[in-house]
Amino acid sequence: MGRAFEFRKARKMKRWGKMAVTFTRIGKEISMAVKEGGADPDNNSRLRMAMKNAKSENMPKDRVEAAIKKASDKDASAYEEVLYEGKGPYGLSLMIETATDNINRTVANVRAIFRKNGGELGTSGSQEFNFERKCIFKIEQGERDIEELELELIDFGLEEIEQVEDETLVYTGFTDYGNMQKGLEELGVEISSVDIERIPHQTIELTEEQKEECNAIIEKLEEDEDVQNVFHNAVL
Repeated sequence: MGRAFEFRKARKMKRWGKMAVTFTRIGKEISMAVKEGGADPDNNSRLRMAMKNAKSENMPKDRVEAAIKKASDKDASAYEEVLYEGKGPYGLSLMIETATDNINRTVANVRAIFRKNGGELGTSGSQEFNFERKCIFKIEQGERDIEELELELIDFGLEEIEQVEDETLVYTGFTDYGNMQKGLEELGVEISSVDIERIPHQTIELTEEQKEECNAIIEKLEEDEDVQNVFHNAVL
């Protein structure tokens, strides 16, 4: 699972391209975290994780602080998280996570991308059953023995722990996100970043020509300013 996750993440970051795009997406996550749980990271686990992700992507500290300050203003516009589901060509199943301050704009853009690229925007629940939500913590293992750490984390919802090159990845179910974060922090394990992934139960194999068509719709969705994440069931 780990290598596939790392490949997807690297591919997504490559598509996002310029740092400004990456920072905008992380800034939205920081804003939503502050609106949800306040500006104090010690009392807001979602904000702590957003700040960890910002650090892992080398987002300047002053930009992180500015995002927190802006979101703390009661008059600041709030982003709404909206999930879209749809089908692409050749059995491609798509889940699109967005953060928007204008739902009408977002749904119109997403629908247009589907229509122009051989896909169809579906209704809520039409594709979600094809995926399972997982939390993937990238941690600093340090001198800890991985087998010992595995035993310590089982009570916090650990499903799998593995080393991928020089990284250590900890997997847990989405509902155990808070428990695992708490467990890692209690054990003094440094969390480098965390990703919430939608892992497909089954994947589809495509020809090179089919991959090009599927890549086209995925890339267009990921380029939209309101889209935070795109998940799919294709091996690309």
